[in-house]
Formats: sequence, C-alpha cells, structure tokens
Amino acid sequence: MLKIERLFEAYLDGMDYIVVLLPHSYGVSSQFLLRKGKQERQLQVIHVHNLPGFTKYECKASEHIEIGTPYLVVDERENETDLQIGAVIRTKEFDEAYYYDGDDLGVTYTAQESIFKVWSPPASLMKLRVYKEDGYIDHEMTRRENGVWSYRLSGDWEGARYTFVVCVNLVWREVTDPYAKAITANGEHGVVINMERTREKQTIGCPSLVNFTDAIIYEAHIRDLTVHPDSGVLQKGRYLGMTETQTMSTKGTTTGLSYLKELGITHLELLPFNHFGEVDEQNPKATYNWGYNPLHFNAPEGSYATNPADPYSRIIELKQMIEALHESGIGVIMDVVYNHVYIREESSFEKLVPGYYFRHDANGMPSNGTGVGNDIASERRMVRKFILDSVQYWLQEYGVDGFRFDLMGILDWGTMNEVRRVVDAIRPDVLILGEGWDLNTPLPADQKATLGNAKYMPRIAHFNDRFRDYIKGSTFSIFDQGYAFGNCSHLDEVKRVIRGSVPLQPHDTDLFAEPEQTVNYVESHDNHTMWDKLSQSNGEESEALRKHRHLLATAITLLSQGIPFLHAGQEFYRTKQGIENSYNSPDHINQIDWKRKDQNSAAVEYIKGLIRLRRSHGAFRFASTKLIQKHCSFLAAPAPIILYHLHDVAAFGQWKEILVLFNTGVDPKVVKLPSTGEWQVLVNETESGSLPITSHEGAEFAVAPVSAYVLAKM
Repeated sequence: MLKIERLFEAYLDGMDYIVVLLPHSYGVSSQFLLRKGKQERQLQVIHVHNLPGFTKYECKASEHIEIGTPYLVVDERENETDLQIGAVIRTKEFDEAYYYDGDDLGVTYTAQESIFKVWSPPASLMKLRVYKEDGYIDHEMTRRENGVWSYRLSGDWEGARYTFVVCVNLVWREVTDPYAKAITANGEHGVVINMERTREKQTIGCPSLVNFTDAIIYEAHIRDLTVHPDSGVLQKGRYLGMTETQTMSTKGTTTGLSYLKELGITHLELLPFNHFGEVDEQNPKATYNWGYNPLHFNAPEGSYATNPADPYSRIIELKQMIEALHESGIGVIMDVVYNHVYIREESSFEKLVPGYYFRHDANGMPSNGTGVGNDIASERRMVRKFILDSVQYWLQEYGVDGFRFDLMGILDWGTMNEVRRVVDAIRPDVLILGEGWDLNTPLPADQKATLGNAKYMPRIAHFNDRFRDYIKGSTFSIFDQGYAFGNCSHLDEVKRVIRGSVPLQPHDTDLFAEPEQTVNYVESHDNHTMWDKLSQSNGEESEALRKHRHLLATAITLLSQGIPFLHAGQEFYRTKQGIENSYNSPDHINQIDWKRKDQNSAAVEYIKGLIRLRRSHGAFRFASTKLIQKHCSFLAAPAPIILYHLHDVAAFGQWKEILVLFNTGVDPKVVKLPSTGEWQVLVNETESGSLPITSHEGAEFAVAPVSAYVLAKM
C-alpha cells in the first residue's frame, strides 16, 4: 500500500461538510478553495478549533460533493491536498443517495460472458484483476449508478481467478469480492464458476415444520461429529463424513449420520460452514477453530472439503451433506456470523467503502461490542442488503432449513424482521433464531435485536438465558447452581420458563409473546459443558447422582414449552476436560467421543425416549400462548417437586391428561395426583418413551430422588 505524503489533510465528513486539519508546524490559513478539475469554489469556514498538534477547520461547500470524483482543497498559500472520503460514509444522506437495489453484485456467469459488479461509491478508480498461470491482467472497470462498478468479460471464463483493485483516497488496495460464491484455497481469490454444475443431485427437501415448536435442535461442529478415531467414518472431519450411513463404533453401535437419525432430532444446527480464518484449508489438521472468524460469507469453508484447491469441491460436497441429512429427515440450521468480520482492516468491506460497514463510537473509533474488534452496522442500507442477499442465497442455493444468528443483539431488529420477511417469501417454515444478548455497541437500545426487544420480532426465536440459568445455574459462575443442580430457591421462575416464558394470563407480560420465540437450552458450544460444570458445582456429590442431575436438566429441556436445544453429546455427558472456551482447542478436546456414547448407552436411550415422547404429543409443544394459558398449569406439590399439568389435551395426541413431575431433591417424595383412576407411566427415573412403561392407580404417587416422571391418561 502506497504511503501518501500530504502537507495537510482534508476530509469529507458530510455531503457538503469538509474538515481541514493543518499541523501546527505547518501554520494556519484564513481561507480554503475547493478545486474540481479547472473549477474552483470558495469554502465557507464555519468553526476553527485548536487541537493537540492540529488546527481544525470546519468548512461548508456551496453544493453536495460528487463522491468518487477527485477534488482538491487549496489553502491561502496555494498548497493543495486531496479531499479524502471521511465520516460522510456514515451519514444518512450517503446511505440514501448510494443505495443499490440490484440483485447482480458479484459475478453473473454464462458461457458467453461474465459480468462483474462491485459496490464502492468512494472509489475514484477500480480494476478487475483476472489471474493467469504466469501473472494477471487488469481491466479498467466502469462506474455505474449508485457507486456500482462494472466490467463485462466476453467469452467463457469458467474457472478464472479474480479480485478487484480499488483506489480510495489515492491508495490502491486489492480485495476479494465480498459477494464471491466460489474461492481458491484459503480464499485468496474469487473464482468464476458455473453453479449449474453443482445442482445435479439436489432433489430432496427437509420435511416441513407445522409449527416452530415442533423442532428439536441438536448443535454440532462438522469436524467434531466424525473426527474421533472410533467414529467408523472414512471421511473424518469432512462434509462427506456426514453423508456416510451405517457407520459404527468398535462396539458395533451407530455413529455419525445414522446415529443422528436414530436419536430423533428434527434439526442439526451446525457451527459456521461459510469460509472462515485461522484454519489452513490446505492443512486442516494442523489447527482447529469453531469458525466464528468470517472471511467469505457466501462461500463454503474449504477445510471440510476433500480438495480445497478445487472451487467446486467444497460447494458440491456441502450440498451432498445437506442432501444426506434431508434424506434422513433432518433439517440443517446454518450458524451465521453477520455481526462482525475476522479482521476489520483486512476485510473487503473496509477496503471498498472505508468506515461504512462498521459502527464507530462518538470519537470516531471502531466499536467493539462483539469483543473481536468490530461491529457490523446492520442498520445501514447496503449492510442490511448484504445480509439479506446472503441469507436468500444460502436458502435458495443450498436449501438450508434455518439460520442461527451469532450475537444477534449486535444487529438491529429492523434487519432481523427483514430477514424474516425475505425468508417467509421463500419458505415460511424456516427457523430463525439467535443470541439476543445486549452488547455494548453504539446502537440505540430500543433498536437492538435483543431479548428485551423480542416483542418487536415475531416468529424469531432467542436463546433463553433465563431458562439456562434457572435450570442449570449461571453459565458465568462455575459454582452457581440452578434447579436441576439442587437449588430450590427460584421455583416460581423455574415454572415460568417451563411454561415457555410467556404470559401466564391474557393481559400479563413475560420475556416472550409466543412459545416459538424461546429456545430452551442448558448447554451449547459456548462455556463449560454441563457435565464439566456439574463436576465443579456439585463436585461433592457422587458421579451417579451428578448423572441423575444431568438427565433431569435435559429432561426439563425436552419437556418444556418452546423449542428445545441440545448440544451434541449432551445426551451422554459430554466433557471437554474442563476447558470452558474450546474455540481453538485440539480435536481430543472438541471431538464427539463415540466411546463415551457407548459407555453411557442407558442415558442415550433415555434421551431418545424423551424425544419420541415430545414428538408423539402436541401438548409438549404448544404453538401459541393462548393454548398454554388454556391447557397448562402447576399443581400443589411438596418442595422441591414441580408438578406440571397438561389438561384437556386429547385434541393434540392420544392422551387426554398428562402430568410431568420434576424432583431435584435427594429424598423420595409422595405427591397427590389430581384424580384417581389408572395413570400410564411414560417416563420414570430410568426409562422413557411414548408408550407406557407401567401403570399406576391411586391418589398418591411416589417420586424418586433427582428424577423426572410423566404420567398420562386417555
């Protein structure tokens, strides 16, 4: 990058507002001219400020500046400097004037020609760079409407590698296409491809959801699922590893895709599989990463492909993986990271339109609510457009069945509602969920896509941290205990989250308006696994008792109103050896341990039974708050038992009345049943399922320590 030597600096901070900075060593000036070619206009000096090292002049131009056109600012000595693009980028006027609503950014390929388009209003020049084996050829691009640059390359350019070279503020930078759909290994270049070649075997869609609360989500990392030596998978850690069926552990039990199908989940939520940094795609075993370092948002990650150097490999194999999951009746939720980029200064966004795509604080410095050095400014029109275009592309081209928005609270809820609108126009049954944490980003609180603003985001689900913390205990305090871990001091709050965190009465308020907005979970890829937390918070208890608590927490998750979410391996007490943040830990920490699954087969069968039960009766997954208010209540029971009553529910399954009992106490208890007659026991302390295990008659029922029960009547 060429370093420009300037006697003084001038910045366009508004459409007609210019800031001039004269170093104290240079002196002062009483006037400035704005020069465009041979035309000159006097700038009106509005304010003068004496700053450390500089004199700052705030000036007003007589008309709006044509962004992308070279201007010079001339002082009273006839010295001149180029007018640099400054904070004008972040003004509403810029946002409105340069919004482009076309659907053709990136490359449009045919065998006859390829058309390249990129959005960069502040660029004064732009080149398309096409690489050859022995170098490259640059083509001068043409500036079109709204700051879009275009070039038409005649002929069949399939397989061509390309970048853009952009000149902003007299500095040339080479950038990859932010809309690139195919890339070289490690994303150095975009690649022109014929997407039709990747579409041959896409035939099967995922079974549609009637209601979002019908979903049972299972979260995993692609590499984790198959990389273990005992997975029985040939293509370990790759997309194709998840297409292999009938894979077995050395004990002869199912692993991989066949196991997921057997488990009974409806959706597999996968950690990011768009292209990300910190893993060398040519040597993927050397390092590990979860994938929250986004580089190319619209191209698949190559470290999961058999040949990262082949631009088609990652695309075709990802589609094959999604197809295989669909064939098994499992939908795919894509973890998307639109809240930040890997390194702001090196991103194509920053090079093409400096300062536009990211939020800045009152001092003009990049904000850092994400904790990784930058926050995407989703409220700006072309940033929002990029997110919408990207979501639509993954939905239509890859057939994903949901989107999990990482750090959704960084984004604005207007953008999230637009995501919901765009998705609904294609497939209304697609799940949209995200982390609605309230983070320190310079966006007004009432505009953030946070849990507190869930009421403004219908049909968008949030990870429910109240559920997590009341059932398990605070995820940020290793020794804090929730209900399942033995803390009985918040029984009323526990009942509210079991009911879906929705209003108890028609005119009441709660965290969510509808149960489809709550994602109930006690464990995810973040923080300690539940087993590792239990090992410390309840370390004085026996391993057997801790396992009962673990199963109780998972049972509450699966039997509560809302959308249940399980972390891969949760059903067999997954451990990461005490590592809290394993984002870059090696495989032996992160991998799904299929031997551990075999060692805890009884627990796996218990969770399978709970999943079958939930899917067998609609009373466990009501679609509306009105139905919960009508059919759900809590009955009196000796503490710490929670007695959850689902009544008059024959219209939703084979059972007319259902009782769910949770006991976190270490002593057995006896509860009074709401009615006599024969009750069928569907879940007890060791077994579970949709069919009766045994039956019970009488007015009272004995409950074992640290256990869950489900009783039902016709």
